[in-house]
Amino acid sequence: MSNILTLEKGKTLSETLAPVSRMDLIKYSGASGDFNPIHTVDEEAKKTGLPGIIAHGMWTMGNLAKLFTPYYEEGFIKDYRIRFSGMVFIDDVIKLVATVTAEEEQEIAFEVKAVNQAGKAVLKGDVTFVKTNG
Repeated sequence: MSNILTLEKGKTLSETLAPVSRMDLIKYSGASGDFNPIHTVDEEAKKTGLPGIIAHGMWTMGNLAKLFTPYYEEGFIKDYRIRFSGMVFIDDVIKLVATVTAEEEQEIAFEVKAVNQAGKAVLKGDVTFVKTNG
């Protein structure tokens, strides 16, 4: 594992998630309290015009934080701004990516995104990571 404090502009952190499962979304519904059936019941999603159930946007956003979890001894996320740009469906394989865009004495700025298996970004934004060591 690299040290986040040594990442230079243009370097990335990335992780590919396992294919999205119905159970992932059922568990997230329980954990978040968001029981909107478009996230767990095919027929209900189709009634709203969707081709099938979709993942909670916040499920995708929460997973993005996994990129920074290994580095919490080196700092913390100060700011996290996200824009949802697509839907995530069952069996989608999501790749999470954070690219260093700037570095100051105590902060590292990242452009972040989540991309599906077709290469379409489903989430975009930025994260500011504050260094507490180094």
